[in-house]
Amino acid sequence: MKLSQDQLDAFDRDGYLFFPGLFEPDEVTTLTDAVPSLYARREAFNVREKGSDAVRTNFAAHLYSEPFARLARHPRMVQPVQQLFDDEPLYMHQFKVNGKMAFEGDVWQWHQDYGTWKNDDWMPTERAMNVAIFLDDVNEFNGPLMFIPGSHKKGVIDAKHDLTTTSYPLWTVDNELIAALVERAGGKQDGIVSPKGPAGSMILFHSCLVHASTSNLSPWNRVSVYLSLCAVSNHIRRFKRPGYIAHRDFTPIACLPDDCLLKNHPVELPWKEGMPASALVTASTEPTRQAA
Repeated sequence: MKLSQDQLDAFDRDGYLFFPGLFEPDEVTTLTDAVPSLYARREAFNVREKGSDAVRTNFAAHLYSEPFARLARHPRMVQPVQQLFDDEPLYMHQFKVNGKMAFEGDVWQWHQDYGTWKNDDWMPTERAMNVAIFLDDVNEFNGPLMFIPGSHKKGVIDAKHDLTTTSYPLWTVDNELIAALVERAGGKQDGIVSPKGPAGSMILFHSCLVHASTSNLSPWNRVSVYLSLCAVSNHIRRFKRPGYIAHRDFTPIACLPDDCLLKNHPVELPWKEGMPASALVTASTEPTRQAA
């Protein structure tokens, strides 16, 4: 999938692109049918909501689930990011299936994803990209993503490490700065946008784009896949976080054919028999920031 010049210009201006209904219903069904078995597993890679059994985030499904392993190599997802990065090889920095479940899905505070990758993983620059794929219809009631358009132009913003608000620690941006960024982006008119659409829609967004989502008080789930693709030359330098969260395999992604969600193209599943102990290990000593 090749981006047009208008799309490239819009991404540069706004920091995101939205593709409603990019994946067909039968392709989405292949993925949604696999989610319950992922969420049922009692493994460290399933982070649950505070005080609830509902899964907040499932990590690394592309290493043990065939449908998600194929999605991780899908050309509709990989090729636009490669184009934005001048065709540089990419690796999978992070793979999440976020479950903002009906009545139980908690907030994601205002943040930049690169803030976490920089502070925790020592990723050298923001040469990384997020891809969000809706597995459920997303509406104004079930906790959609909210973006501050153009906020990626500010570069890396000072953030604080919030360890208490939710079950997942996050480097968050303070309210005063959020208010200023929203006003700068258009205030009440266009200062916050929230792409909504059917299951199968896809968003590409810059790793410095400030974003958040509210809790889900509706009776409708809002499950989405979040794939974080990073230029191989920009791989992380520190392994403070477990390998199931911040991956340490920097092998370039090789795309499968476009029909890979509908046909059984072979994929490797290194964790099919269980997550290895090495995925829980963190570095006891930290390399220098210049280390390769």
